[in-house]
Amino acid sequence: MADTQTAVTAQGAPGKPEKQPKSVRVVLLALMIAMMLAMLDNMIVGTAMPTIVGELGGLEHLSWVVTGYTLATAAATPIWGKLGDMYGRKATFLTSIVIFLIGSALSGMAQNMGQLIGFRAVQGLGAGGLMVGVMAIIGDLIPPRERGKYQGMMAGVMALAMIGGPLVGGTITDNWGWRWSFYINLPLGAVALALVSAVLHLPKKRSKAGIDYLGVVLLTVGITSIVLVTTWGGTEYAWTSARIMELIGIGVASLIGFVFWQTKAAEPVVPLHIFRSRNFTLMSLIGFITGFVMFGATLFLPLYQQSVQGASATNSGLLLLPMLGAMLVTSMIAGRVTTNSGRYKVFPIVGGVLMIVGLYLLSLMDTGTTRLTSGLYMAVLGAGMGCLMQITMLVAQNSVEMKDMGVASSSTTLFRTLGSSFGVAIMGALFNHRVQDVMAERAGALGKGITEKSAQLDAASLAKLPAAAREAYQHAVSAGTHSAFLLGAVIAVLVLIASLFVKEVPLKGGPQKPSSDSADAAPAPVIEAV
Repeated sequence: MADTQTAVTAQGAPGKPEKQPKSVRVVLLALMIAMMLAMLDNMIVGTAMPTIVGELGGLEHLSWVVTGYTLATAAATPIWGKLGDMYGRKATFLTSIVIFLIGSALSGMAQNMGQLIGFRAVQGLGAGGLMVGVMAIIGDLIPPRERGKYQGMMAGVMALAMIGGPLVGGTITDNWGWRWSFYINLPLGAVALALVSAVLHLPKKRSKAGIDYLGVVLLTVGITSIVLVTTWGGTEYAWTSARIMELIGIGVASLIGFVFWQTKAAEPVVPLHIFRSRNFTLMSLIGFITGFVMFGATLFLPLYQQSVQGASATNSGLLLLPMLGAMLVTSMIAGRVTTNSGRYKVFPIVGGVLMIVGLYLLSLMDTGTTRLTSGLYMAVLGAGMGCLMQITMLVAQNSVEMKDMGVASSSTTLFRTLGSSFGVAIMGALFNHRVQDVMAERAGALGKGITEKSAQLDAASLAKLPAAAREAYQHAVSAGTHSAFLLGAVIAVLVLIASLFVKEVPLKGGPQKPSSDSADAAPAPVIEAV
């Protein structure tokens, strides 16, 4: 296939999407495997954590197994995007896969909690390049007009990871041991490496400009501080504590310094000119809020169903099936319509409305809500997210020139990641505060003592409670989810407002119309690929 050169152009026949060659579909398979590696990892490892702590000890450092990975991923994401733009996407993507696999192998061999945390950080560095690499390579291979029909594949991978992660993690841990939660990445990663190496052929790049090291340092410090604030605030440290205030100060100062330096750097990590595009800026905002809502929902919905509706924690991924199924179906429909018509503005608007309605409906759940009713509410929210998840990336990539495809993809991914961190932190703080208040009201000192350390009780702790305390906790969780989802509905209004200002610029790869907005209507590229 290497000698089969296919020109994938942005100027397709009017109203007639081009059929992609078989070699492109093979590359897409490899990209989906890499995407699954990045998304599946935390969900598999989360299920194995009790077993890991039982063998390695270090319970007090448990949260760092996830935090170290998340920090490294968030900090590395924009850097991988820029490296791909400067030195070529194929080599950068292959490097990120190799680093991820090295981190996976080392994590599986860890002999104590300190080693595991360090190796998970290595794994996170590689993971930061996986998602960005997938999105940017798809941006290179397939014009935006064609890209919509592949949205279903990406949404399907996401749904499969969220549903299958806990099930796969539990099965692997029970039958093979927790170390295979990391080793399982190696054969999948090897397949992705082999397919990408053999089939993907992109133009080679070599930038004469050096890496913006100061920009990298400032951005890394800023992102790390923000993630630590959202991770530690209200849990490890009080929101008003000196440590949190210090992190906020360091984060704000670093990001202000980063923005200033980007105007001076010869080859900035995140070129600020991409934010001159109205559509790109709006998609960054929408992506942030979508991440805020989505990860908050995936945290509290299983908790509500386990604590209030008595569902089994073993199949926690299946509890999200109505939301994820609706998201998958809607994403596929949105992709097909976008590919066939070239129109996309309606989807962020409809997505914003459905997200607001879905979150409001979820806020109405109480101790008497049935699983069927909560499933219908989740489906409404899932349909809204399906209209937004891939459209935001598609429009963002359509709003920049090809030379900035990597930083556009990484910036959009970063905003969604930061949104998820803020969503979990803010919705979590509101949830915890409400649960503790209701427990104190309904169960007095006993209720306050039960939730003093954590407002989220596991199934074993819940089963040990007296009947009166258990009933009080169920009411408290209902009240907590009400507050969290109501906040989410209010925040989601910003998605609808932002969507109304999106300018529907013709997608590259379809018939082009003159546009006065040159910042949004980036020139259509011609890429020779595969």
